Amino acid sequence: MSKAQSKSDIDVYMHGLGARARDAARRMMRADTGMKNTALAAIADTIEGSSESLADANRKDLDAGQRHGLDAALLDRLELTEARVAAMAEGLRQIAALPDPVGAVSEMNFRPSGIQVGRMRVPIGVIGIVYESRPNVTADAAGLCLKSGNAVILRGGSEAIHSNLAIARCIHRAMAESGLPADAVQVVETTEREAVGALLRMPEYVDVIVPRGGKGLIERVSRESMVPVIKHLHGVCHVFVDDDADLEKAVSIAYNAKTQRYGTCNTMETLLLADSVAEQVLNRLGAMYRDAGVEIRGCPRTLEILAEARPASEEDWATEYLAPILSVRVVADIEAALDHIHRYGSQHTDAIVTANLVKARRFLAEVDSSSVMVNASTRFADGFEYGLGAEIGISTDKLHARGPVGLEGLTSQKFIVIGDGHIRK
Repeated sequence: MSKAQSKSDIDVYMHGLGARARDAARRMMRADTGMKNTALAAIADTIEGSSESLADANRKDLDAGQRHGLDAALLDRLELTEARVAAMAEGLRQIAALPDPVGAVSEMNFRPSGIQVGRMRVPIGVIGIVYESRPNVTADAAGLCLKSGNAVILRGGSEAIHSNLAIARCIHRAMAESGLPADAVQVVETTEREAVGALLRMPEYVDVIVPRGGKGLIERVSRESMVPVIKHLHGVCHVFVDDDADLEKAVSIAYNAKTQRYGTCNTMETLLLADSVAEQVLNRLGAMYRDAGVEIRGCPRTLEILAEARPASEEDWATEYLAPILSVRVVADIEAALDHIHRYGSQHTDAIVTANLVKARRFLAEVDSSSVMVNASTRFADGFEYGLGAEIGISTDKLHARGPVGLEGLTSQKFIVIGDGHIRK
């Protein structure tokens, strides 16, 4: 589409996308597993065979990004290297290999009336996905939505428009060969910001919105959407080292949870230490974090143990750094740790390190997060690590989907009733 000139133009354009997506979603309900897997394999082959044209499109985005002053980290996320193109194709093949949740029937039981009642897993319908920077999300999200029997409207960031449209062309070419409706995957072609607003105001066409990006994007989507949203706002993740912890495990877990990767939502941002073990743990971890370039911001007790630590502010306890910065607080016991997590946590991922089964069970029961762990790094909070294959994102909401959202999270359930001429008396 040419650049929209008015809000009215954009509304007309977006409603057209929505109407076509709704029609495609109805046709996707007739697609069996074989058709979907064939399409995914064809998309993967087409993407691999189009690496040169994808690179050309991506170069336009990179050049524009450099002209507009995008920093090195954003340019890196934007770049489609040969390895990343290959990874997109492999990701689609992995999705094809996953079990198809659609049509699965469960909980079939005979009722006293003689009818059978159960549940069938079905596609949600039309998924709207709003995302930033990484063009590989176009292929990943399209693959997940297709395998789960949905249609999808993809609105990527303006910085990746040429890359996203080039990937969409690959998808449409392969879908046409596979017999699936091309309108089941549509990429918004305008870079106008109002297109996002229009997508959020289309409950007659869109069943759920999934935002993937920074806090500002997710806040806007959550605030403006008239459509249900699957999202997490931020990840303030904790590791609590209990006074009954195996300290070797505690040091290893706390180091990995922070340093394995800094810019992810499941990275530990606050380390909580029981007072009785704080000095032993910090004397070892302090040097390890220092060597890794991690800045420590701590409570007064932490400052007594680590001379290089800076005082933590009230804001630090609720901050998702996404950087080599860590807040550390020494607490009296598990009760104080639970209070801290309840007050400052984001309901994303929290872990306890302990050899005490009673405390472990209490932590699992009382921490109100989408993932709660015992003796494991928070970095495991991931769809692939949980055996879901790929994921569309992580949800900290409590309705429909919670935690990593894979294929099953992109479906719903309906009751089915089987009778043989039964009537209600």
